[in-house]
Amino acid sequence: MSRVGKKPVTIPAKVKIQYKDRIITVTGEKGSLTSTVHPAIDLAIDDKIIQVTMEKETRNNMALQGMVRSIVDNMLVGVSKGFEKSLEINGLGYRAEVKGNSIVFNLGYSHPIDFKLPEGVAASVEKSTVKLSGIDKQLIGQTAATIRKLRPPEPYKGKGIKYTAEQIQRKAGKTGTK
Repeated sequence: MSRVGKKPVTIPAKVKIQYKDRIITVTGEKGSLTSTVHPAIDLAIDDKIIQVTMEKETRNNMALQGMVRSIVDNMLVGVSKGFEKSLEINGLGYRAEVKGNSIVFNLGYSHPIDFKLPEGVAASVEKSTVKLSGIDKQLIGQTAATIRKLRPPEPYKGKGIKYTAEQIQRKAGKTGTK
């Protein structure tokens, strides 16, 4: 069996769960999330524990069990605490500002880039750091990856958008020897 899938998921206080017809709905202080559970996987919900089980023990079902368990755990954490991801903007003249439900980036192109935030994602900009927050971990990660793709960091000077914890492998430039 999957090591991740075998672990029970504990339900935090003030979180309500509904599971009917393979649809799980988790409601907490920060909002509500809904997800569909794969037909080969089933959830057993007790008082404060969710156990993820599979109908037949195959290699594919073991992987699905671990994935479903992680998704349910992320839903529980999201509605109770929320998720946050931060990106750094490096480069002379590179900047960002929040305007309503979008972020306007100036990244050295001939035009500013107007990036519309998906519903459920909030953003704040402090100096050269963009912080994304919300309750859906997958949506936050996908939004951060899309923003990073606007101007990926280059290996010579490190200019571009990178995750705050990301280490950029630097390359030595040309030496100019004769």
